[in-house]
Amino acid sequence: MSDFTNEIVLRPRFQVALKTDIDHLKTIFDQTEEESFVVKRLDEHIYIKFRNSEITFWSPQLHLELTSFEEGITKIHGVFGPNPTLWTFFMFLHFGVGTLFVILGIFAYSNHSLGKDVTFWLVGMFFLTVIWFALYAFGRMGRAKGKPQMEQLKTFIRQKISGFQRG
Repeated sequence: MSDFTNEIVLRPRFQVALKTDIDHLKTIFDQTEEESFVVKRLDEHIYIKFRNSEITFWSPQLHLELTSFEEGITKIHGVFGPNPTLWTFFMFLHFGVGTLFVILGIFAYSNHSLGKDVTFWLVGMFFLTVIWFALYAFGRMGRAKGKPQMEQLKTFIRQKISGFQRG
């Protein structure tokens, strides 16, 4: 697994090819009894998250997908990300602010074309821009707070696949 840069990106991804059978790798994850993590497997998808006692608002999760198109070679595709509910809410807020910004822009343009005062619409657009920057800062803060737990997930995966030769 290649190391990420020091900066944790929004949803970092990685891919690792291992010289092993996919079924053997599935059993490795099925037999996991880690006290810090909950590991769930649905077919070729493995979800790793922290136990309820260790979850914070910013706790990351790891989704692994196992694929095997060659005999004896299995690829692991991994994606780190926040709680899906939090991610959906955060994206909903971003799209909502963006949509309102466009709507206010349309009203401002229409009123400007009619020769009416557009101050109200421009002030609203300014406040939406401030809200957008606040959401960005909030996301950056959350990413920084979740970084130590992401490092724990990376260490856990490295330990799980350390016995396999890279493919």
